[in-house]
Amino acid sequence: MNSSFWTQKERPRPDLLCGRFADYTNIKTHFSMLVCSTVVLGGFLKAFIKNSEVLVLTVLSLSGFALGQLAYNFVEIHKIVYPLLRTSSFSLYCYFLPLIIFMASLDVDFYILKNVFWQVLFTGLISFCTAFIVIGYVVLKFNKESWDLQSSLLFSITLGITDPLHSVNSLKKIGISKMYVDIIKGESLIICGITSIFFGIFRSNAVHLSMFRELHVLTGLCLDICGSIVCGYWCARIIQFILTDLFSNTLTNVILCFSLVYLTFYIVEFLGMSGIVALITVGLNLDSLSFKPRIEFIITEFLIMFSSVFEHLIYTFFGIVIGCGEIKYFRFHTLIFMFILFTTVNFVRLLTIVLVSPILMQSSYEYNWKWGIVITWSGIKGVFSLLLAPDVHNLTEQTVESPQMFLLYVQVISLLTMGINSYMMTQSARTLGLCVMSLPRQMAMQNAIQHIQEIIQNTITLFKTEKMLTNVNWTLVEEKTKIEYIMPSVAAQFSHVSHNEKEEEVSPTDEVLIEEARLHIAIIQMSSFEKQYNDGILSVEAARILIGATKSYCHIQGKFMSIYDVSTYVRARSWLMKFKNMLTFFNYNKERAYFFLAGNNRFLKIAYKIVFSEEFEYTGYVITLMYTYPMIVHLWPTARKINGQALLAINYYFICLYILEIALKIIILKRKYFQQYWNILEFLILIIGIIDIFCIYFVKLRPDKMSLIQATVIIGYFRIIRFVPIIKIIIPMLIGIVNVQIKKRLSLMYCITKGYVKSQEDTKLLIKQISNRESIYQKLYEILETNKRDAVRELGLIEHEGRDVVIALKTKQAIQNVIAKALKNLTFLCSRGIIDKHEGIEMNKILLKKIKSLNNFPMSIPPPTPDKYLHNIVWLENNDVLIEFFKEKAKLAYFDYGDIICKEGEMPQGIYLIISGMAILHSSPPTFGIDSSILPKREAQTMITEYCTCGDIIGEMSCLLKREIEYTAICETILQACFISLEDLYEGFDVFWPSLEYKIWLKLALSTACQYFESSLVDEDLRFQKCVTLNHAYVETLSSYNEMIIDNVNMKFVIIVYGSVIDIKTEEPYLAPCIIPKSCEQVQGTSDLSKLLIILASELATNINKNATVRATERSGMTNIEHKPEKKK
Repeated sequence: MNSSFWTQKERPRPDLLCGRFADYTNIKTHFSMLVCSTVVLGGFLKAFIKNSEVLVLTVLSLSGFALGQLAYNFVEIHKIVYPLLRTSSFSLYCYFLPLIIFMASLDVDFYILKNVFWQVLFTGLISFCTAFIVIGYVVLKFNKESWDLQSSLLFSITLGITDPLHSVNSLKKIGISKMYVDIIKGESLIICGITSIFFGIFRSNAVHLSMFRELHVLTGLCLDICGSIVCGYWCARIIQFILTDLFSNTLTNVILCFSLVYLTFYIVEFLGMSGIVALITVGLNLDSLSFKPRIEFIITEFLIMFSSVFEHLIYTFFGIVIGCGEIKYFRFHTLIFMFILFTTVNFVRLLTIVLVSPILMQSSYEYNWKWGIVITWSGIKGVFSLLLAPDVHNLTEQTVESPQMFLLYVQVISLLTMGINSYMMTQSARTLGLCVMSLPRQMAMQNAIQHIQEIIQNTITLFKTEKMLTNVNWTLVEEKTKIEYIMPSVAAQFSHVSHNEKEEEVSPTDEVLIEEARLHIAIIQMSSFEKQYNDGILSVEAARILIGATKSYCHIQGKFMSIYDVSTYVRARSWLMKFKNMLTFFNYNKERAYFFLAGNNRFLKIAYKIVFSEEFEYTGYVITLMYTYPMIVHLWPTARKINGQALLAINYYFICLYILEIALKIIILKRKYFQQYWNILEFLILIIGIIDIFCIYFVKLRPDKMSLIQATVIIGYFRIIRFVPIIKIIIPMLIGIVNVQIKKRLSLMYCITKGYVKSQEDTKLLIKQISNRESIYQKLYEILETNKRDAVRELGLIEHEGRDVVIALKTKQAIQNVIAKALKNLTFLCSRGIIDKHEGIEMNKILLKKIKSLNNFPMSIPPPTPDKYLHNIVWLENNDVLIEFFKEKAKLAYFDYGDIICKEGEMPQGIYLIISGMAILHSSPPTFGIDSSILPKREAQTMITEYCTCGDIIGEMSCLLKREIEYTAICETILQACFISLEDLYEGFDVFWPSLEYKIWLKLALSTACQYFESSLVDEDLRFQKCVTLNHAYVETLSSYNEMIIDNVNMKFVIIVYGSVIDIKTEEPYLAPCIIPKSCEQVQGTSDLSKLLIILASELATNINKNATVRATERSGMTNIEHKPEKKK
């Protein structure tokens, strides 16, 4: 069994760190005071010596050494440190290292490491082997401590370990890309895993290396690597399941995280495998989605805090242990040997990078000689090497006179590399320009800073209008809030260069800008996926797949991830459908034959009832199962000889029953019997059984015929096919299981596609901040729009394939959104003191239980009847009177694939509410009712493509205006729609005048505003119901030459959504869709019909809310109509 801290007691000699034996055992110890003092001293040093961890660790090491010297000379001090000197080295290894390794692996991005796994693995293996050979040779050659070969090799392995935390800390501070940081850290973790396995083998075999057996070593290696990875993976799944529990609080999560890390380590070590490899696997399999929202930050902070405290304790303790040794071994040659070791360690790192450079150049990332120089200085040693240093003495056969020298050399080299290598790595990166921001990134950063500065300026302008702030020195406020950001770039001087002289030289090409923008878009999309997960829109699995796919395609130059790439990444459901089709083909369908009785034949009546009864079918299955034991005896030669006659009798009995069953079926079914594959199989089994009986009979007649005997034996083995009909029972169960998996896959793909569409919409709002160059903006917008359109098409196809599954998923998400909104309102009420804290906690538990109960939500819900879809038309407002009116008028329309619903240029026949299926809309750019004389001329007529799915309405605008349709609608699938004719629609306008027509215009105006100005209206609540009832937004109509005064105080936004207007003062035209600027005070209509959406300021909307019922009635007319009003003339 692999070594663990329990097995240390079985060692033949005491496993001491260092120091001398004492004759006192039961003493009053103050070791806990030493631990607390070390933690406090480390905290004070970290507070005063900022940004220099190596100085803190050096001071703590020297303090520990001084304390060790005092303990060596004074018994009172020795009693304090005596518990440390009696502690097993492996115990310290188990106390401190699991948490540090877990934290290091948790910070590594699994998807980046996966893309370069083989390069990183070979780098780690070559680094391990190079250090093993070169450092071992140098130690044997130059060391004067008389170490043997085994000690020298173990010491070389210990000194060859790269610390996974300190090797990248300096790179993180200067803004190096995370992918390079993860490559270095991944290599360090691989070396740590290899070393832990190597030392584990030595601990479990406390014998000389020459006594190892190759097979034992290989078996142990396979168990350590494969077994540890499997255990780590399942432990990660358990940790993820526990930490995502909705009812656990922050304190519980932190405690569980820490305890599960140590429990995993100890269990895996107890099972004889490597706990370090298991923890590395756990950390790599956990990400931000593995925790409850906003918990990852708290757990990470706790991990950083404890890791820092552990490091302080380790360096102090080992300083004490070194100080407890005899000082006579510290000679001048010790300093020389330290310098030799430091030089050798860096030479080994350089040699490793030279050897692996051809491998790293094959990676997907841009590796070059500059990165080679930086990575050369990343061979920093740390706590892992220090904690394994005592094992160099404990695991060797030869006793060393000064074991503390192992610790001294490792600790000094660790501190030297932390100081010198970190500084050289930082300076190399800066000197070689690896910290320099590329020009596209600088431009994106400038855009972001400019955007933030605009927000600050708008906030200041808003504050200036407040009465309480009239005497504020706004000049000073503007001066202090001005952002001055110096970019870390040598090329940043381009901002000071005269644009007339140098603009063409420093301006990057469109290709470079698009590539940089592509990386920004990938980051924005991943943020969108994570936000959707936190908001409950995406499931954990869907969010993880989307983020993983984005990271996998991110490194491919020029590649914008499409929904088809995500489908490829998921390896969709094709094999499930094929497997289901195969099972359906072999499924046994029992059909009753049409049986007409000729005369009064009682035998046929009885046979008919028997054949088509459930009892008859299951009796056949029972007989087949009963034959299991005779078949086992037949296949066992010894038992077959003893029970030969009994087997023959049972075989005759089985064949007779088969003959009886098949005869009854043939009598009833006649020719139809052979139309079922399973019946043909049963008939084949009977024929083989009869042939088997005849062969046995002929063998009895001719026992000397060897060929006949062999044929009989072979046919006897064919009896096993008698069990094949049992599969008929299993197939329906398998079909049910496959159906559930297909529904889960459809639900997952729909969730993924919907999340992808939302990320494309979020990204489109921010591309102006990525690049302000118009050509780049247009290209990015077209790419995002194309990807979104493809994703919407996939949504429609998925919905067509599994309507019941999509309805269930939408229903579940609607419930989640409602409960999430209730949780936000509950938090607000609790924060204002409206709800008591205890009552708030109880209410929170009730709502969380409802969310948790959604885990058992059905996978499919039958679609509603067509008339129920009228409730989904937003402008009907779920009003029973309106719905009943249109239910009488509406008709169902069916379209096949490829049918044309309406053509561009035709007069509308009515509106189509899609119930199921999908349609594609092809159109020229919309004119929005603008006169052709005013409409700007386009160089090229680009066609626009959109997809309409369940719930969408076709033909609203054309019916309102009674104008030609501006698009062609073609069915992409079989489509079912609810059709309301133009005459019936206008009859409704007359009956419910003027509210119904106004509500349709309001709905169209809100959708146009949200489609084109979502980034500007992100803080506005433009729900249709709120706008109708509270007048938060309303539509004004302007005919040609009609005027309207704009009240910029009460009107927050004035958006022209249809037609065109001009500013009366400046005569500047505004064409739909367009937000009219604040400088405009009065507009005049220039089109036959212009529609303006007015969004009121929040204060005015609140005042209107006080009288909402009256206002809503005046605006929209009586909603609940009891009699038919007078028609419009």
